[in-house]
Amino acid sequence: MSQKKVVLAFSGGLDTSFCVKYLSEDRDMEVHSVLVDTGGFSDAEIKAIEERAYSLGVKSHATISKTDDYYQQCLKFLVFGNVLKNNTYPLSVSAERIFQAIAAAEYAREIGATAIAHGSTGAGNDQVRFDMAFRIIIPDAEIITPIRDLRLSREAEIEYLKAKGVVQEWHKAAYSINKGLWGTSVGGKETLTSDQFLPESAWPTQVTKTEPETITLTFQHGEIKAIAGSTFDDETFANPVDAIRKLTALAGPFGIGRDIHVGDTIIGIKGRVGFEAPAPLILIKAHHTLEKHVLGKWQMYWKEQLANWYGTMLHEGQFMDPVMRNIETFLSDTQGHVSGKVHVQLAPYRFQVLGIESDYDLMSSVFGSYGEMNNAWTGDDVRGFSKVASNQVMIYEKIREHNS
Repeated sequence: MSQKKVVLAFSGGLDTSFCVKYLSEDRDMEVHSVLVDTGGFSDAEIKAIEERAYSLGVKSHATISKTDDYYQQCLKFLVFGNVLKNNTYPLSVSAERIFQAIAAAEYAREIGATAIAHGSTGAGNDQVRFDMAFRIIIPDAEIITPIRDLRLSREAEIEYLKAKGVVQEWHKAAYSINKGLWGTSVGGKETLTSDQFLPESAWPTQVTKTEPETITLTFQHGEIKAIAGSTFDDETFANPVDAIRKLTALAGPFGIGRDIHVGDTIIGIKGRVGFEAPAPLILIKAHHTLEKHVLGKWQMYWKEQLANWYGTMLHEGQFMDPVMRNIETFLSDTQGHVSGKVHVQLAPYRFQVLGIESDYDLMSSVFGSYGEMNNAWTGDDVRGFSKVASNQVMIYEKIREHNS
């Protein structure tokens, strides 16, 4: 009998290394590993992961680049919606994982695999995101999750691999780091508590810039298109992915974008995770400031409601639900006038949006200056408006007083 073909979402770490050996040798399966790059790997890291996969015994290994799709199909809508989970977290890992899961499932379908596997434990959100994407895209395939099903400890995995002849220093770092285009997550002993913050040494990007610097971000229909500054050559970007990388490089050394997110996991427990995401936080806050100048109040209101729901659905692995495409259509439609420049000051551990310039700025002196002068109405106009606007509550209060 021919071996059963299984695709393994592979990162090269301890868990997925265990999965290769377990699936190929204990379960006698033909393992095809796949690494999905959403902007978090260097060329050297991609090459090293491929070499590791083959050394462990995979039948084939593929690297799929999804960075541009990741931006076009997801990240730009997080900017359009100014999405920060619990007003804090830019959904760095949430967005990345579902895209990796979708790409792995599509690859499994493409090569005709009858099984698909991932190395998630039974403790976090990723297991749900992978399972859901796999079931939606390749519903007839067997989903195999060795680490979760066997309830393995890290030590047990290491001993198993040693017994299989895989000799490697599986160093357990004090802090777990997951780097991606939309931010880097940081987990450690402090994030397992409710009262501690991560120490300076835990952050992947150390503070090396101390002199404040002002930059200008140019948005066109809601997307970042250029970055200007006094200490570097102005740059325009055909691909916003390159602008995100540039902004990360500019702001990261200031220690900007560090925080700890506290939220509800998909499986119903609270969790804390540290993150550094300088580019997402600056882009979202700059974009939001520009929108406050160029959009109407009801556009802002409904954007906030739908974008919050969009972020929650994405976080919980529901990215493929068709309602997400409906919300994306709405968010895109609101960006027609979201064009202009936003000035931002960068400083150690913080940034400040200084102001905006836009041809669509509704804060126009033609119609008056708030609190000082009006040109489009009279005092009598306001007096009449206020009388009509207060009528309903005035009547309510009179009836209440009469019957009390």
